[in-house]
Amino acid sequence: MTTLLAAAGQVHGPSVEYGSLLPILILAGGAIVTIFVSLIGGRAAQRLLTPITAIVTLVSAGVVFAVRIGEPDISILGGALALDDVSAIFDLLFVSAALCASVLVWRSDTLREAGAGEFFSLLITTVLGMAILVSATNLVTFFLGFELFSIPLYVLCAADLRRNTSLEAGLKYLLIGSLGSAVLLYGLSMIYGATGHTDYASIARAVSLPALRDDPLLLAGVALTLAGLAFKASVAPFHQWTPDVYQGAPTPVAAFMAVATKFAVIAVLLRVGMQALGPAREHWEVMVAMLATVTIFVGNIGALRQESLKRMLAYSGVAQVGYVLAGIVAGTWLGVYAIGFYLFAYLAMNIGPFAVIATRERSGAGDGMRGMRNLGREAPWLAWPMTICMLALAGLPVTAGFVGKLLLMQAAIDGHYAWLAVMIALGSAISLGYYLRVVAAIWMPSAVRDEVFGDGTRSGTSALAGAAPEADAARHPELVALAVTAAAASVLFGFYPRPLLELARILAYAGGQLIF
Repeated sequence: MTTLLAAAGQVHGPSVEYGSLLPILILAGGAIVTIFVSLIGGRAAQRLLTPITAIVTLVSAGVVFAVRIGEPDISILGGALALDDVSAIFDLLFVSAALCASVLVWRSDTLREAGAGEFFSLLITTVLGMAILVSATNLVTFFLGFELFSIPLYVLCAADLRRNTSLEAGLKYLLIGSLGSAVLLYGLSMIYGATGHTDYASIARAVSLPALRDDPLLLAGVALTLAGLAFKASVAPFHQWTPDVYQGAPTPVAAFMAVATKFAVIAVLLRVGMQALGPAREHWEVMVAMLATVTIFVGNIGALRQESLKRMLAYSGVAQVGYVLAGIVAGTWLGVYAIGFYLFAYLAMNIGPFAVIATRERSGAGDGMRGMRNLGREAPWLAWPMTICMLALAGLPVTAGFVGKLLLMQAAIDGHYAWLAVMIALGSAISLGYYLRVVAAIWMPSAVRDEVFGDGTRSGTSALAGAAPEADAARHPELVALAVTAAAASVLFGFYPRPLLELARILAYAGGQLIF
């Protein structure tokens, strides 16, 4: 017993730098405080005080993340987490997406069904998991962050408790997400088995040894790890769950997932792929390039005949991931630079349409194409943001989407993958088929055929009874403001991209440290 006590006394845990952990502590503490605030009786606590507490938490964490950009890199918790510009910029993206989701969910039925405290606490916890994930420099911390952001999302997808499609979406995402997590964990265990290490730097040193360069265990681990991450990012052919889950999940949750989960996986690929598995790059970059090509075409072709706008945006998101993967494949400073710009632009381009859809859903028009008919004449404050964001997602000139795709194509060519740049151009051309279809429904309703429903009604007639787009804009000013802001940003950063290019430059410089 004395020997055991003496041995225990010699075990020392890593020192905890609480000052460096401040943003993580803010998120963790804010999630707990939000729950306690929601327990206060009265309608005001649920409708006003709880959302304000959550938003203050997210804004406070976002300010700390923003201030940290440009600061010296810090390794904390015994090297388990790295606080650098890569993590700070992606954390800022996560907080921005969560704030947009908070605006979308405010005054919605989802908040009443799930409970304000529960919803916002889970949302903040998801951001916390993503923050840990992108800062992780150890396989154990990586998987901890991965699960911490995944599990709350399973619950959030089923937040509309009285709607069967929401419960179905939550169950589907739980089953597919669990499978993806299992595949990912199996791959990480193989990488550990081949290298004998869990921290990224040691894995990189081990992988660079000639003896491990073609090790079957290592190659299988890399393949399974990519497959596990592909499930989460909706990379084809691991994307089948995405349209069903996006359509069934509450619109604010679908909007958050459409941007934040993709950001998280891209950040992981930057750090794990370039820092830990960089020496084995020749084994996985061609694999990722092929996945990118398949993803671009599957996403764009799948979106062509969708009548549900949320399903269309789900397939669109699949294609957008394929474009961003070109920056990963390039593996150059320019590749990271292009990724940084495109992700910020994608946040604006994608949030705008979801804000318009949320507005139409609350009037009873649903998320179908029929809800866009005559919108240009009846509600221009909704029609113009939707139109601008569709054109930006298509990558037309004078939009941020055009600049982002141009940078990604240039990065692919610079990385000796010119054919991947051609795939991006072809995918963008195909995407015009469904993006312009939405624009046609808004401004030229006669150009879009009516849908016939099971009860014999047709879109544009009794199917739209009671829907008043002009009244929607007046009843939901926060959603209109979000849509207009997103559309304005999509155009502004197309005309004047310098602010986003500066953030992208900082990310590229920090990412370059991982590459080189």
